[in-house]
Amino acid sequence: MLKVTHRDLIDQALAEIETLDIDQAEAMLEDDNTLFVDLRDPRELQREGKIPNAFHAPRGMLEFWVDPSSPYHKEVFASGKKLVFYCQSGWRSALSTKTVQDMGLENVCHIGDGYRGWKDSGAPTEDQN
Repeated sequence: MLKVTHRDLIDQALAEIETLDIDQAEAMLEDDNTLFVDLRDPRELQREGKIPNAFHAPRGMLEFWVDPSSPYHKEVFASGKKLVFYCQSGWRSALSTKTVQDMGLENVCHIGDGYRGWKDSGAPTEDQN
């Protein structure tokens, strides 16, 4: 039996992070100081598309891409922009937001209903290139 379940981890993260609803997130879409970060698997992007201009950061590489001391660091994470993480349903993005916040990134949040909620709301999407 696990001491902590995935649901426990998600609930703990949600208590400590900023969660956006779809309307709040969509209002940030044209903000040059905001970067949407798609954490989904590449196959999910190919199959379903993504939020326009979102940066793809596979969940498995996130900590390495965020950390400036990592050989895999991506400068986009040091841009100072507000980072809006999302995944399909809001679980991976909640855990990711908490993780990078614990690493020291402060200007980060996630979309609670994920890409599924975004797409279902009729918010704009684009095909993955």
